[in-house]
Amino acid sequence: MSDKRNDDHIVRLPDHLPRSKSGTEAASQFGHVPSSKPLSKLDNSPGAAIASYCLASISMTLINKYVVSGNSWNLHFFFLCIQSVVCSGAIILCKHLGVINGLAPFDTGKAKRWFPISVLLVAQIYTGNKALQVLSVPVFTIFKNLTIIVIAYGEVLWFGGSVTPLMLLSFGLMVLSSVVAAWADIQAAIGGGDLAETSASISTLNAGYAWMGLNVMAQASFVLGLRRRIKSMGFTDWDTMFYNNLLTIPVLAAGTILTEDWSRNNVASNFPAESRNAMVIGMIYSGVGAIGISYCTAWCIRTTSSTTYSMTGALNKLPLAISGLIFFHAPVTFGSVSAIFLGFVSGLVYTWGKIRQTEQAKMSLPTTNQPVLSASAQSNKDVA
Repeated sequence: MSDKRNDDHIVRLPDHLPRSKSGTEAASQFGHVPSSKPLSKLDNSPGAAIASYCLASISMTLINKYVVSGNSWNLHFFFLCIQSVVCSGAIILCKHLGVINGLAPFDTGKAKRWFPISVLLVAQIYTGNKALQVLSVPVFTIFKNLTIIVIAYGEVLWFGGSVTPLMLLSFGLMVLSSVVAAWADIQAAIGGGDLAETSASISTLNAGYAWMGLNVMAQASFVLGLRRRIKSMGFTDWDTMFYNNLLTIPVLAAGTILTEDWSRNNVASNFPAESRNAMVIGMIYSGVGAIGISYCTAWCIRTTSSTTYSMTGALNKLPLAISGLIFFHAPVTFGSVSAIFLGFVSGLVYTWGKIRQTEQAKMSLPTTNQPVLSASAQSNKDVA
């Protein structure tokens, strides 16, 4: 599931895809080697790869927002279960068709060891969906930046990472952009309606911020736990995605059966007749879209570089936030625009800080015997 709920909910391939592989080797993991046919020109186009990644990332967030938006939606576990089923099925189908070559046969022992990671993933995607339901796409995107801070200091504590002054500056900008976004949201809620309506709006926003805070902690716990477990199990990226999706299905299915209302009236309220077909298509797309984002991620890295990919991820937050303003009519105020700009700049500063950190690490010569780094510790040194 990595990363199908939205741009940040998908388990990213760049953290684990080896940078040293050639384009052919990296592509072969997806059952694809560049050919001499006319399509190979498009396949090796950096512009096409970047545009595809951005389009897939933005569309995923917007589709998820469309499905869960509105106070009447309360079948979150069901929605996420459908995503996991579709994504798992798509991965199995792609393996049988030869599109994916890097997926090992299912191993029960590995599944038992991986299950706690899947539980953390359920916590991440559930809290993310609850937050996205009531917060606007721009605010949600801005607040997701706070996860970077928690993960960065988790890397310092558990994986020997480091935080540079430039990264500290980006963290300050991230916090500032989140404060400005919350202030703009509250001002917009206060500005319209009577006292009862205003009070209800503020209560809804507070609930959204609470879910967002839980999501930041859940996502950081998932990412840090994922990196530790990948080290010991030697999973490929497709193994990670497959086990994440497959093992979350029973948890999500139990969640929807035991905690959600399946009465006729509630189902009709969640799936109104006028938008039922569009919502079902959106659910299916969000599951299949995880495969598309994973492919586009590897495609982007193969045709450009990890640095270019990192900058693309930072720059992509701007059109994503703007798309939320356009398609979901989020309030356009000085505060909201300022928050989007600050969040955009903070992403650029953080990416540049990571690039500088990587360059300095490559230039420094070891003076003592260095321990072998785990995949997670090494990924902290890569620009991802």
